[in-house]
Amino acid sequence: MSNVILEYTSPKLEGEVVVPGDKSISHRSIIFGSISHGLTKVSNFLDGEDCLRTIDAFRDMGVQIEKRGNTVLVDGKGLEGLKKPEKELDFGNSGTTTRLMLGLLSGLPFETTIFGDASLSKRPMDRVVNPLREMGAVIEGKQEGNYVPITIKGGALKGITYRLPVKSAQVKSAILLAGLLAEGETVVYEDTETRNHTEVMLQAFGADIKQYEDGIMISNKGKLTACDVEVPGDISSAAFFLVAGAIVPGSTVTLRNVGLNESRTGILDVFKQMGAAITISNERITGGEKIGDLTVKHTTLKGTTIEGDVIPRLIDEIPILALLATQAEGKTVIKDAEELKVKETDRIQAVCDNLQALGANITPTEDGMVIEGPTKLAGGTISSYMDHRIAMMGVIAALVTEKPVEMDEKDSINISYPTFFKDLEAVLK
Repeated sequence: MSNVILEYTSPKLEGEVVVPGDKSISHRSIIFGSISHGLTKVSNFLDGEDCLRTIDAFRDMGVQIEKRGNTVLVDGKGLEGLKKPEKELDFGNSGTTTRLMLGLLSGLPFETTIFGDASLSKRPMDRVVNPLREMGAVIEGKQEGNYVPITIKGGALKGITYRLPVKSAQVKSAILLAGLLAEGETVVYEDTETRNHTEVMLQAFGADIKQYEDGIMISNKGKLTACDVEVPGDISSAAFFLVAGAIVPGSTVTLRNVGLNESRTGILDVFKQMGAAITISNERITGGEKIGDLTVKHTTLKGTTIEGDVIPRLIDEIPILALLATQAEGKTVIKDAEELKVKETDRIQAVCDNLQALGANITPTEDGMVIEGPTKLAGGTISSYMDHRIAMMGVIAALVTEKPVEMDEKDSINISYPTFFKDLEAVLK
């Protein structure tokens, strides 16, 4: 890897972008397609490194998966048809694959060892491992199974009632996956709703699942049957172009076919709070998921406070929202976002370090950050921290800096958005 110089002279964004498929839904489509009976066709699959790790894992367990560009055909054999992998499963940098697969592997009748890259090896897994152990899972690994490599000795599980101590859709999903294999009912309660793609898709595949006001019940009684999945565009990827359109003078950009699941649209609420010129059109439902087109225009923005129940609905968008806040008038406060510390890197520190290096007035806090704006960003040298969302934030920042931005690498962007630079060039005028 070599440093990349990001320099855009008097840029303006104009045109349309079709962002790649949603990462969360792409992961889940492969998981549920693999453990159901019949052929599942996945359209607009995200061809990113993380999602490919999920495909590889199920191929290693005997599932036939054929990839034709962004269409994936999964020949599901049911839960009982999965086979012990002949080798350890390499999950690379994918926290979603790791945490969801911990839930599934805990109830399968064989032993599996999983591992990942240096970044994944630093991400805590006890938040998933602890409730799975309550269900009877046998999990061993570094620091009592808190970090990969981890060995899961799959076996009989029993249903539990569990209230999430953290706002994490990955933890919720891992427990629900284990519940598919557990005796009795498994009930998960959450104080604040997190993204609900797992529940929506489980229902579509025929699981015995019921949703309450603040919880979800699942049992092993339902038979999962294959169904086609059309993956909406990822709003977390669209966020980078939404922010670019809002902060680059003269810009108007439209994002087509973006997922508008209400558990993910916190960024749109914040845009409205800040006075952004954003409109939604062509709304429709596909596969239980709402999608639509988003158009944003450059306008004057004002600072706001981002906190509480909205945080799980925009947790992945906070890095790029921090950049947005540097160009808004007044103070923006982001809090209740401790979850950022256990992402691909400590995103609170990474965001603040990089934006400070570019000249922003931003201060990290224990659970977020405080940003004073508007600030003219000067340019400078930043690090991606090998984190795709930090890297893309750096690229968008370079659109409004007075001098070039030098970043240590850009390959990490392939994790979630392999066509990012191509799509950016297409709308730069």
